[in-house]
Amino acid sequence: MPTRTEMPSGVMSGCRAEFNESGREDSTDTREIGPAAEAQGICLRLLTARPRSRAELADALRRRGIPEEVGEPVLDRLSQVGLVDDVAFAESAVRSAHRHRGLGRRALRTELRRRGVQNEIMDRAVGAVRPEDEEQRARELVQRKLRTSTVRDATALARKLGAMLARKGYSEGLAWRVVRDELGRDGLPPELESCPD
Repeated sequence: MPTRTEMPSGVMSGCRAEFNESGREDSTDTREIGPAAEAQGICLRLLTARPRSRAELADALRRRGIPEEVGEPVLDRLSQVGLVDDVAFAESAVRSAHRHRGLGRRALRTELRRRGVQNEIMDRAVGAVRPEDEEQRARELVQRKLRTSTVRDATALARKLGAMLARKGYSEGLAWRVVRDELGRDGLPPELESCPD
């Protein structure tokens, strides 16, 4: 029979979970856990997988049938101990999505809104992306695409690059300016030379 170990004192006082050596909950324990402990367990499991906003956690608790009057105090306590912090979450999500996925400001806002981040927090996090950094990232995306593109028609290539930047959340003016600069005005078709800045 595996030995039982207790987890360090829970985030909420009075909550204990018992696990066997493999880290799995011991199924021989027949005690019922309360709804607050269940809510806490759900949140901690979700936070183990990846950072989440408070709204994402609240939504997950609702989907699992945890009443709001039980879930909110759990989320409050997780916020107090620093496990749920929408400001840090938004800042980290923006840095990561901009750097690794190449998302522009518009797409970053959409991503944070989808995750339930409040507008004020979202504005501050997205505002940390400087315009020159956004432009540099757009250039890097276009340059990388140019290295692997097999499209030879300048008009088709320019449209394809502009559409890629638009899908990634870059403004139309920035997208066309970067595409024009990277393709060179000589290689750009006349109808695209007058695209907005």
